[in-house]
Order: sequence, then structure tokens, then C-alpha cells
Amino acid sequence: MRLLGIALVILGVVALIYGGISYSRQRTILEVGGLKATATEHKSIPFPPIAGAILVAGGVGVLALQSRRIKT
Repeated sequence: MRLLGIALVILGVVALIYGGISYSRQRTILEVGGLKATATEHKSIPFPPIAGAILVAGGVGVLALQSRRIKT
């Protein structure tokens, strides 16, 4: 359980810092004989900050429950 809580907190912090995933993709637009025209597309997948906050809160909650179970 403790590992799950730590993982959730780390994922939440990373999500809050980066805010999404961005990547580039090369596409061939035109190819005629020996000539080749390419274009680079920049795409991003946004990750809402509220989801990162929920992950952090969930991780803290799991860690709090875990420490409470150990004491009793």
C-alpha cells in the first residue's frame, strides 16, 4: 500500500509540473522521383492540473491510511 501511495504522489507531481505530453512526428507530404518533401508535426496531449492534484491527494490519503493502520 505504501508503494502505491508514493507512486500516486510522484505521478501527481510529475503531472502538475509537465502538464501533458508533447511529441513530434515526421510525415512525408510529397515524394516525386528522388525528391521528397517532409513536414514535422508537433502534437501535445494535455493533462489537466486538477487530475494531478487528485493523484497527489489520493497518494497522501493512501499514505495517511497506511500510517494509521500501522499505529493501531
